[in-house]
Amino acid sequence: MLKHQLLHPQINAVLGRAGHHAKVLIADGNYPASTTLGPNAELVSLNLTPGVVTVRQVLEVLVTAIPIEAANVMGIPADDPYAARGNPPVWAEFRETLDAAHVHVPLEPIVKWDFYDAVASRDHVLTIQTADQALWANLLLTIGVRKPGE
Repeated sequence: MLKHQLLHPQINAVLGRAGHHAKVLIADGNYPASTTLGPNAELVSLNLTPGVVTVRQVLEVLVTAIPIEAANVMGIPADDPYAARGNPPVWAEFRETLDAAHVHVPLEPIVKWDFYDAVASRDHVLTIQTADQALWANLLLTIGVRKPGE
């Protein structure tokens, strides 16, 4: 019986095989997940209905299962109409979730097109597609190391 919160068998299998520096994308409902997979990545679709599940809900579970070394969001290009609004509210939710789990890594933006390149890398092992309707809610996690005694 698993002690952490993650029960999904395919996600557990991929994370169990993943190592240091492997990347996991939690994608919002607008992300083109099927066409941006890295060469070693698997896609798990959790998009049941609009808004169910969200990126934050997946993050709340993943923080119980993996050490997180880095967290990147898809940065908004300066010429995008949304750019004038500032950071999307969902980014604050991600920070709250990471902080509550005692994962103290900065939430660093990677500009949109570079974000796609980062996801297409050979280090990308998993995309979890959600039905999150929040704008700019894509979160790329880098798996860290498990320290002795953890």
